[in-house]
Amino acid sequence: MIFVTDSCSDLPNDFVLAMDLKIVPLSVEIEGKSYLHYPDERELKIKDFYQMLRNKKIAKTSLVNVGTFLEFFEPYAKSGEEVLYIAFSSALSGTYQSSLVASEELKEQYPNSNIHVVDTLAASMGQGLLIWYADQMRKKGSTIEEIKKWLNDNKLKLCHLFTVDDLGTLKRGGRLSDTQAFLGSLLKIKPILHVSDEGKLVPLKKARGREFSLESMVELVKEKITEPEKQTLFISHGDCLEEAKKVGTLIQEKYKVKEIIYNTIGPVIGAHSGPGTIAVFFMGNKR
Repeated sequence: MIFVTDSCSDLPNDFVLAMDLKIVPLSVEIEGKSYLHYPDERELKIKDFYQMLRNKKIAKTSLVNVGTFLEFFEPYAKSGEEVLYIAFSSALSGTYQSSLVASEELKEQYPNSNIHVVDTLAASMGQGLLIWYADQMRKKGSTIEEIKKWLNDNKLKLCHLFTVDDLGTLKRGGRLSDTQAFLGSLLKIKPILHVSDEGKLVPLKKARGREFSLESMVELVKEKITEPEKQTLFISHGDCLEEAKKVGTLIQEKYKVKEIIYNTIGPVIGAHSGPGTIAVFFMGNKR
């Protein structure tokens, strides 16, 4: 059974290698130059990317088109190998839809094709956390149908909580109006957002100042998390590991979670969230 995902999952490269996870890269364009994002940073170093954002460069992202998926999936369709593509939220990108069209087209061409697609309705290491759970099931001998069913049954229990530090990046990426960005910066507003059941970015609350926004996010974990002592949490960050670890330490102290895994938010998600973003992912009673 082969697991495939896209570069929006933001998993550490050692996880990707350990799972033998196949990556379909999305691209990011900065000053007319396009880069494909892979977890090993072969085309663009993440540190360099965040420095560009801090220098007010505008990054634009592109979905994966049907043609790319056809080329990627065809060898597996020909051989009839079991493939599970665990995709970035359909509400945030057309990538999932491209994969669906490609897999259906290949099924017509190769009747033995065994390619399955799951819309995680998730982003960044939230998507990555679902892949991690799927890999645990695969190691225990679950079938592709069982894993797919678990993902679809449990994805709306996956909680995303995140806060951004730089409202300017949201503005430059078209996610925030000039007026909202100006007033937010003036009042030192740091919004706390989550990903809804529909897979969209939705504001949860506004916090005045960075410290209060991080503390508020830790408190929100308490409202949503189930059986924290049994959970591995993922925390992703926009090139601010030390602050992310402070958040993780607070969560560890308050809720006694089993383990926390950290990684940097990649360029595709980072183009919209910006430097200083901190996001926490875990399983809860609901999103």
